Amino acid sequence: MAASLNWGIIATGGIARAFAQGVAHSKSGRVVAVGSRSLASAERFAGEFGIPRAHGNYDALLADPEVQAVYVATPHPQHVEWTIKAAGAGKHVLCEKPLSLTHAEALPAVEACRRHDVLLMEAFMYRCHPQTAKIVELVRSGALGRVALVQAAFGYAGRFDPTNRFWNKELGGGGILDVGCYPVSFARLIAGAASGRPFAEPTAVCGAVQLHPETGVDTCAAATLEFASGMIAQVSTSIVVTQDNSARIYGTEGWLHVPDPWIPARESGQVRLRLHRGAEPVPEEITVETGDWLYGLEADTFAAALAAGKREVPEMSPADTLGNMAVLDAWRACAGGS
Repeated sequence: MAASLNWGIIATGGIARAFAQGVAHSKSGRVVAVGSRSLASAERFAGEFGIPRAHGNYDALLADPEVQAVYVATPHPQHVEWTIKAAGAGKHVLCEKPLSLTHAEALPAVEACRRHDVLLMEAFMYRCHPQTAKIVELVRSGALGRVALVQAAFGYAGRFDPTNRFWNKELGGGGILDVGCYPVSFARLIAGAASGRPFAEPTAVCGAVQLHPETGVDTCAAATLEFASGMIAQVSTSIVVTQDNSARIYGTEGWLHVPDPWIPARESGQVRLRLHRGAEPVPEEITVETGDWLYGLEADTFAAALAAGKREVPEMSPADTLGNMAVLDAWRACAGGS
């Protein structure tokens, strides 16, 4: 078990609440402070989750000597700023995805964490769940044969609200950055597993993007990623239609259906994979079970890497983050730089 880690949470929105609940069910961490743009908001959040200290601004949280690591849960455009400031304060950083709005913007955040010798991880919590490790194991073992095709989708039907960040281009709204980043990261993970590496980068990205006529955010998008191995990935995302939010990996010896790749067993429990071998009519059902909460697993994975003296988390390294951002840039460029 990793040594206990004292967390500070920057911002008090919905994803911050999910993380606070997860840490409360983790094996290694506790939230000792929360910072918000107003003291009243921070105090309400602290009271709800039993957090000892509330700060009325983010700088005060970074100055808190009890905080060892921070979870950056601000809106997307502020991720880089507070990652860099946290690194400068000597705090280890778990930053909500996406780390930045573009690949170029991510570079100074990664460099700041390297320069200040702090751990940095982009918070793709699904990468920390044992289901993902099992999927990688199956691919690497050759259970599917040579992987030829990956299909992955993450989309939901959101209500149009021009005041909400999801519909604001300047705030990083749209499907690609918010949830399309998941299928892209999954495709790169599987391409890497199939070739004996942590991840692999596509050699070509070809996409189609629909933009909202009023706000300009991407509302529905799909892309094809081609890899040097010959593997092709079809990824899609949306904020106007609900998709099946699943993944499929097709190989020459069989294919794997992942019904719930992105938010598996959020509050512990079982998830099931379905392995179809050749022409067998009935798939083999593979059960993956954990007693841990999804966001607690993320906190524990981060803490374990830190306890081992690492400055990157194998499940989602800074190099992996930068590669993902480059693909998202290419996908968004299919809409003329959306």
